[in-house]
Formats: sequence, C-alpha cells, structure tokens
Amino acid sequence: MTKTHNAVVIGANDNVAVALCDIKAGESVSCTTAMAPIPAGHKIAIKPIAKGENIIKYDNPIGYSTAFIKPGEHVHTHNIKTNLSGILEYTYSQIMPSKSKAPAPATFQGYLRKNGQVGIRNEIWIINTVGCVNKIAEKIASDANRRHKGRVDGIYTFVHPFGCSQLGDDHVYTQSTLKNLANHPNAAAVLVLGLGCENNHIDEFKKVLGTWDDTRVKFLNTQDVSDDIAAGLSIIDELVTYAEIFKREPVPVSKLVVGLKCGGSDGFSGITANPLVGKLSDEIIRHGGTCLLTEVPEMFGAETLLMNRCINKDIFSKTVTLINDFKGYFIRHNQEIYENPSPGNKDGGITTLEEKSLGCTQKGGLSPVVDVLNYGETVTKPGLTLLQGPGNDIVAVTNLTAAGAHIILFTTGRGTPLGGPVPTVKISSNTALATNKPHWVDFDAGVLLHDKTGMEVLTAQFFDYIIRLASGEVLARNEENDYREISIFKDGVTL
Repeated sequence: MTKTHNAVVIGANDNVAVALCDIKAGESVSCTTAMAPIPAGHKIAIKPIAKGENIIKYDNPIGYSTAFIKPGEHVHTHNIKTNLSGILEYTYSQIMPSKSKAPAPATFQGYLRKNGQVGIRNEIWIINTVGCVNKIAEKIASDANRRHKGRVDGIYTFVHPFGCSQLGDDHVYTQSTLKNLANHPNAAAVLVLGLGCENNHIDEFKKVLGTWDDTRVKFLNTQDVSDDIAAGLSIIDELVTYAEIFKREPVPVSKLVVGLKCGGSDGFSGITANPLVGKLSDEIIRHGGTCLLTEVPEMFGAETLLMNRCINKDIFSKTVTLINDFKGYFIRHNQEIYENPSPGNKDGGITTLEEKSLGCTQKGGLSPVVDVLNYGETVTKPGLTLLQGPGNDIVAVTNLTAAGAHIILFTTGRGTPLGGPVPTVKISSNTALATNKPHWVDFDAGVLLHDKTGMEVLTAQFFDYIIRLASGEVLARNEENDYREISIFKDGVTL
C-alpha cells in the first residue's frame, strides 16, 4: 500500500487510487492531476486505461472500463461495468497460509454452562414461537427487568412476524433459528412463549428443540392462562434464580465464537475496517477460537480467494455449492445475480460487486476455511467457517447469532445503529463517522488512514477491547442503547 496525504494506492498493480479526502480538480494526486472533483473514498485513474481494459484495485480486477479513461479521471459507475455474469465452474487450487507460531494463552471472564458451552453474558431470553405474542413478550421483559434489576445482565425478547402461516423451508428456517437462539449460551435461561394455535406451537417446537434442561428452559402457552403477564413473570422469577448460580470465571479464548459482518460499506471499508477485522479474526483463530463469515452474495467476485484456502477438496466442493446455490436463488426469482452494490455503497465510492466483495471477504483474514454451514446450522469446528445466508444486515446478524456467535464484528463506512441479540460491535472505516456517531460506533479503524497507528498496534488494541467486551468490562453500543433485533430468512409462500 502506498499512501500520500490525499490518496492511497492499495495494490502494486492497481491502476486506480482511492481519495482519502475530497480532492479538487487540478489537485496533484499520486503522480497525476485530478481532472474533476473526486469525493473521498472514490477512485481516480493513475494510469491510462483503454476501453474494455480491467480496472485493477486490491491487485484484482473490479470490472472493465466502458470508455478510455485518462489519468486523473474519476473512475466510477459512469465508466465501469462488472465482469461478472452467470454461474461459474471452479477449480481447486489450494493456497494455504503458512502456520504462525502459537500465541501465549489468553483468557476472558465468561460463564461456563452446565453443558460445557460458554457464554459472555448472563441474560434471560424470551423466545416467541409466533409473532402474535410479541407485545406480551415485550411487556413481560419490561416488567421483569424492573423487578430483577442487577440480578442478571438483562431480560430480553426479540420480536419477529413468523411462526405461523409458513410452509416448507420458511417454516424450517423459523424453527431452526428460534431453536438455536433458545440454545445460545449467552442466555443463562429461556422462556419459550407461545400462543397455542400457531403452526410452530410449543409441542411442535419441542420436537425441534430436542433435549433441554427443564431448569433452564420453561414454556408458556398464553391461551392456556387467564393472566399471561403474571404467569410469564412468575416463570421469569424462577429463571432469574437459576441464572444467578453462574459466575464469571477465566475461560480460554479458544471458546470464543465471533461473527463477521459489514453493512453500509464505503470506499474505505476494504482499506481499514475490513482488514482490521481480518487481522482480529486471524488472531482469534490463532488462539484456537472460531470465526463465522456469511453474506454469500458479497462473496461473488472474490469467492476463489476463499475456495483456494479450503482445507481440503470436500470443503472446497461445499463452498462451490454455497456460491452456486445462492446464485440459483437469484435465478429462481428472476433477479439479476450481480445487482449489487447498494445506492449507499455507490455514494461511498464502491462501484461494482467485485470491488465490494474483495473488500468484504477481507473480514475473514487469511485463515484456512475449515467448514461450510447451511442456514440454521450451528458451528462445530474452530477456525474460519463460511455460513450460508444473505447480506441483509438484520437477517445476517440473526443468522450469525443463531449459528453460535457470542459477538458480531460489524464494519461500516456509512453507519448503522443496528444490533442483534448479542453484542454487535460497530467498527467505522473512517474517523468522520466515529466522530459524528459516537453512540453508534464502538471502534474507529479510520485512524489507519490519518495517524501513525499501524495495523499491528491497532489489532492489538482491538483484541484487548474484544477481551474486555467478552468479560463484561465494557458493553457494545447496541447493548447500551438496547438495540436488539432479529429477522429470519424467508423464501416462500405465506398463507
């Protein structure tokens, strides 16, 4: 990476630079002169680029030029088109990173559960089998939090509109997501709240839930009692008493599961926040921990970088299926596979899906890919795992949580207040966002652009922050603001 006061060239073979600030026409930029104003985060040509020639960023093509581009010209949607089309065939060309020396053992203060799992919060969760009981659940949680303030880390419910009138895969997606939330170790105890007449009624949900500890998980059908709020509060009283048996104790970092997500990305996301999260991901994995990378449509165009890091041909084949099945999902709905980035991404300087994906996948660092999960499955192997699911922020955060993530690392250049059931850490790609939205942003990666803090130092600081967060010494902004939401993937008919 080569950086000047106003622009950065990322790869040695790149033919564009990225503006670090708003650049005026006539201003000198990376051995050329800007021919027009270049907004911060946007690309400027630093070499002549022939019509039809690839635009190179991150040392990889991000599309082709639709016209001759002179050095100093703005390079964006008016003169770039994606190279991507159709469903591709792939060849396994394994490129495994060299093994690094094992780090000194590190621990955080977590909650060891009876089944051997570890939580980083000691909360009570109310899991609604159907959206009809959402408001009852919210009332119970609100009253219970006042009643039991300070005894647990909080009592929460996550409203959703599903659990009835769903068919096929949609019904399965809802049940598997709610099952996994009910089994999540950040929940010391759980109240499963139902109505009584829904498709996903409690007796049916119990079949999906499998075995459970009846001191940890309680059930209430609201149609079966005269005072549903009082009945719910009585059960919460029992669950809080049960949750109080758990105390924080030292736990190795190898028990930590971290979800990786980006949203509202900009032209700096692939330069600062995503690479920082990638370094942190590699560090967690070096300690024996687990990281989950999802947003399959935002792997398109960079998928071979992940495929070539698969530990064996079986995992490679699963990754190919992961990619092509999601392309098939677009085709079934008669949608353009590569209709991405979003308007906000484009405003921030991202032009094509290849460019977005090459930035997005950096969150997975350089670790080998050890497993691939379908939607609704939970993680079982330490290392980097790919998780089927869309890029939509709320759906992806829910998906990562349900797959077992204790923490979500969420990079953003445009900003978002979104939070999931678990700590959802916002890492800003630029300092302006961190300054403007301190109540949204937890960690500023934008300092990499403007001060002398290098990636190695910032990664160490970020790792320390994650340990303190996991230990309950600090809360994520979404926890402070009580921003906790879920949304479940839907792909079918609603009755």
